[in-house]
Amino acid sequence: MTENVLPASELYTDEFAADPYPAFAKLREDSPVCPVTSPRFDSFLITRFDDAKAALNDPRLSKDLYGPEQHFLRIFGPNSEAINKNMLNSDPPEHSRLRRITSRAFAPRRIEALRPRVAEIVSELLDKVVPQGQADLMHDFAIPLPMMVISELLGIPTADHDQVLAWTQVIRESGSSGRPPAEERAAVQEAQLQLHHYLADVIQAKRAQPPADDMISSLIEACDQDGQLSERELVSTTFLLLFAGHQTTADFIGNAMVALLTNPEQLDLLLRTPELLPSAVEELLRFDGPLPVASPRIATEDLEFRGVRIPAGSIVGVAINAANHDPEAFADADRLDLSRERGPHMGFGHGVHYCLGVTLARIEAQIGIGALLRRLPGLRLALPVEELRRLPAASPFRGLIELPVRFNA
Repeated sequence: MTENVLPASELYTDEFAADPYPAFAKLREDSPVCPVTSPRFDSFLITRFDDAKAALNDPRLSKDLYGPEQHFLRIFGPNSEAINKNMLNSDPPEHSRLRRITSRAFAPRRIEALRPRVAEIVSELLDKVVPQGQADLMHDFAIPLPMMVISELLGIPTADHDQVLAWTQVIRESGSSGRPPAEERAAVQEAQLQLHHYLADVIQAKRAQPPADDMISSLIEACDQDGQLSERELVSTTFLLLFAGHQTTADFIGNAMVALLTNPEQLDLLLRTPELLPSAVEELLRFDGPLPVASPRIATEDLEFRGVRIPAGSIVGVAINAANHDPEAFADADRLDLSRERGPHMGFGHGVHYCLGVTLARIEAQIGIGALLRRLPGLRLALPVEELRRLPAASPFRGLIELPVRFNA
């Protein structure tokens, strides 16, 4: 197969940010394993479902960016080292050890017990906007909901929630402020460092107190008593759980609401048959997920996908959202169909790095979206969909900066 090298400038455009699926369709058809060039690093992008599934389960594609080769320097820059020594950027057996420790806090029974608290937070947030007849669903609902849930689960003091949210939003909205790139990078690095120092301080404060029933206390025990975590791993894992525990869920809720509001027949179906909500959440995640490309992998040896040679040391991106629109995997894949049989979508990843917080994400999405539809009658976009402000196309996340809506107060 001919390798059609694609400059990132041709892929990550404003048009791509608004709707990446035509570009993904063209890549799936013409160059399903496509070399992509960019100023910071070159990579290979995999877009077909079967290839994506195989790649996510291929041990030759390593997630360890912090080994002797120091791949993180190419991808994230030097400031990332302190906050990225965690299970996301590791391979078995290190990944297995870190995931086993962290998964205790995500036991399905414990997460299911959070349903009443999630519903309570949802009600509190909506009580503030219902009388207004209008809202920004991102800043008023989709972002604070999972942030409040994961902060409570971790054991972050309530008085600090707003400051923690402010730091994470600087990181999330990188590239959208309109500031010069160097200034933008400096702001993001400062937010990362501030959040890192803050979490280290929270950990030290908890060490001086009797053990509490929260995730950070459990991780401290694994570090101090069992010796299963290093101090660096402890802080980095806390950072990962905080950021991953709210970012993708917030973006997903925003994407899901846009999908529903721009597909009125599907919205009407869900309003008439609310029992479809659990399967609807799965279809909405397949249709427009918050993580268009899985976090980067490194080829540890020369390998080949669809006749394209990927040399050892290459960065490989698996385009989850492209795979989830593959017509060979899903009938009428570009159509939102809430009555679709639950299929093997990859919205939560695949393989050993399958999302650890899947149960919590589903609970937040089901309760949150259900409440929005119930409590905001006549819900509609306040702007044409093409005018919605989105995260930059080069962002690792697919999400909205704002989601202005109107409804019948």
